[in-house]
Amino acid sequence: MARWSRRALVIAGIVLVVVLAASYWWFHPALNLGSPRVWTWICGICLVVILGLAVAAARSTKHAAVLKKLMVLPIAVIAAFLVGLLLSQPFVPGNAERYATVLQTTDGDFATDIEQVDYADVPVIDRDSAILLGNRAMGSIPEYVSQFEIADTYSQINYNGRPVRVSPLAYADLFKWLSNRDSGIPAYVLVDMVTQEAEVVRLEQPILYSDSEPLMRNVDRHVQLCYPTYMFDQKSFELDDEGNPWWVYPVQRKTIGLFGGTTVARVVLVNACTGETQDYAVEECPTWVDRAYPADLLIEQYNWSGAYQGGWLNSWLGQEGVVRTTSGTNGELGYNYLAQGEDIYLYTGVSSVTADNSNVGFILVNQRTGDSRYYALEQGGATEDSAMASAQGQVQHLGYQATYPLLLNVAGQPTYFMALKDAAGLVKMYAMINVEQYQSVATGSTVEECQEAYLGMLAADGLLAEEDAAVSTREVTGTIARVAQAVIEGNSHFYVTLEGDETIYDFALPGLVEIVTYAPGDTISFSCAEKNGDATTVTVTELA
Repeated sequence: MARWSRRALVIAGIVLVVVLAASYWWFHPALNLGSPRVWTWICGICLVVILGLAVAAARSTKHAAVLKKLMVLPIAVIAAFLVGLLLSQPFVPGNAERYATVLQTTDGDFATDIEQVDYADVPVIDRDSAILLGNRAMGSIPEYVSQFEIADTYSQINYNGRPVRVSPLAYADLFKWLSNRDSGIPAYVLVDMVTQEAEVVRLEQPILYSDSEPLMRNVDRHVQLCYPTYMFDQKSFELDDEGNPWWVYPVQRKTIGLFGGTTVARVVLVNACTGETQDYAVEECPTWVDRAYPADLLIEQYNWSGAYQGGWLNSWLGQEGVVRTTSGTNGELGYNYLAQGEDIYLYTGVSSVTADNSNVGFILVNQRTGDSRYYALEQGGATEDSAMASAQGQVQHLGYQATYPLLLNVAGQPTYFMALKDAAGLVKMYAMINVEQYQSVATGSTVEECQEAYLGMLAADGLLAEEDAAVSTREVTGTIARVAQAVIEGNSHFYVTLEGDETIYDFALPGLVEIVTYAPGDTISFSCAEKNGDATTVTVTELA
């Protein structure tokens, strides 16, 4: 009987090891004492051990004393966890100051730091619109639609100097994975946020490592098993300069106690096609990487700074100087992205915790380097949600909904720029609102028309000289050679060419509805924007 008991114990031990190994492989927690997930496992095992020892001690009076002494070890482990948790709290002396400096933010000058807006690079659609465009592009390739769907990643990056959203395809279901896993995922979707063009980019080498892989090639499992002690934050899907797809994994580091003061110490890059990994210190990651610091983490870090810069007690009682980032819509965090040079900057407004109906300033944080700048608004400014409400009120008869604002530098003025979408999610108009002088709203059917109205509004408010408000235009007269009509994202456009002129002139409706009365052979006069470089199409601003 004793021999059988020993055999049973050996078998039970082997089964336990196999179960633990399989569980680790499937759930792949980071083997790091700063990981709450690991401590959940450790504390769970300790509780089971304590219970087992207690039962054994109750059944064996001979070994009860020894078994009770053994219970001290798992109890001590749980106590260590509680101490580490306590030392991570901001009310511990000295911790509030440490939380306040996790993100180092300096004051900046908006007109100097932020480049004047170039409307050729302004994103005019948000993530939801990008998803609609991506689905349309996907629908044009029947052989993909039947086997794949678009992952909901849609990371915003700067690719070849253009703001785009990119997302890989994913296996439509388990059976599609079984049918296609050997050949992999053949493409990703790229949506240009300026031109609203979406394309499915076919790859010479397919994507083998992705979220839709359930087993060994699941990218989260792959990278965690390659770096078992790393704690990874929210990953992003990005493209290098040659268009090769990569997964970007920020590596967390806890700086306060056991779990507090999270920041990014390293970045691991995973080639989505080959599974190759590259490990960099965050300050040494390649310049094509745009999102080394996740947006949610940066928001949390700035809120620590805003809450605890005057100490923990002040964050609860006096709240002098306590600020926080503005909230978004539908209970989500409120932020957007601004492309500057080769990098993506996170933008969010900053408001006082005691008066959140206006912004006292805003921050821009470089998501590759973590460099953070604060820009104060001397007279206060509109919050993002109030700016959205103002824009929607301007077109309430049309029922359009505003996208979350994008921050632009227009003639040295911080300006909210929003697209206005119809019920189908299609962009119909655009709106601009001065952050500080937010009583007036400029709208237009095109970006150029909206810009012209906004600059005129700035001049009328005394914020801009009238000569600076004039939009560079030219007068054109000629004989119509050809007229073509197209519907672009739900908006009607007439494209006109003139005899002896290769330029294509874009007449957007309904603003220039009189164009429908013209036909080839008619003489026409109009004003249009100056031709930009090698552009073949220019926007008409006024029909004579």
